[in-house]
Amino acid sequence: MIISHKHKFIFIKTVKTAGTSIEVFLSPFCGEDDILTPVMPHVEPHVARNHKGYWNPLPQMLAYRGWSRLAVLKRFAKRRKFFNHMPAKAVRATIPANIWNSYYKFCVERNPWDKVLSSYHMDKSKRNRSLDEFLRKGRLPINFPIYTDNHGKLLVDEVVPYESLMDGLGRVFGKLGIPFNGSLGINAKSEHRKDRTPYQQVFNEAQKDLVAKTFAKEIEMHGYVF
Repeated sequence: MIISHKHKFIFIKTVKTAGTSIEVFLSPFCGEDDILTPVMPHVEPHVARNHKGYWNPLPQMLAYRGWSRLAVLKRFAKRRKFFNHMPAKAVRATIPANIWNSYYKFCVERNPWDKVLSSYHMDKSKRNRSLDEFLRKGRLPINFPIYTDNHGKLLVDEVVPYESLMDGLGRVFGKLGIPFNGSLGINAKSEHRKDRTPYQQVFNEAQKDLVAKTFAKEIEMHGYVF
């Protein structure tokens, strides 16, 4: 997650959408007072900064529901004011309203079947389980709560499609005055996926339908098709 006072933007980092690569690319363009959360594992030339400190946790707690409120208190005890994959609603609750309202906010989203397959390959590098087991027990990359409020309302100014990522980023970076030659120059965490078989050739009907049901909100919002 990045809050750039220098370029007046907020990057909301979603899951399995080249977020780390974008953070690494943007880091050198950010100012000393900007807020950048760590990337794990660390990738040069990214420099995390200004993400720790105490703050009033109550507005952030109210932005969440259920058990997530307890997680805010745990982060408060560890001074984790800003963190990786921080939802837009939590960012809004933590920073001054004039900054939230005036900065350009963007994120990236990806076709859910492609996103799930990418997430499975990362999981497979750590655990030896089948795709069916991952779909039943794994942590699926559901992103819409990261960029919407508790009522499903979009909180960012632009959702860049992963499928046309470079064109979308070129448009966003042009608005922000950030030089961009059409490439991020890095493909972080791509080493997990050795098999590049298209997802249409991987999922069977049951698996396809399970992803469709699980990601129904994102499919509805963005018009994804298998």
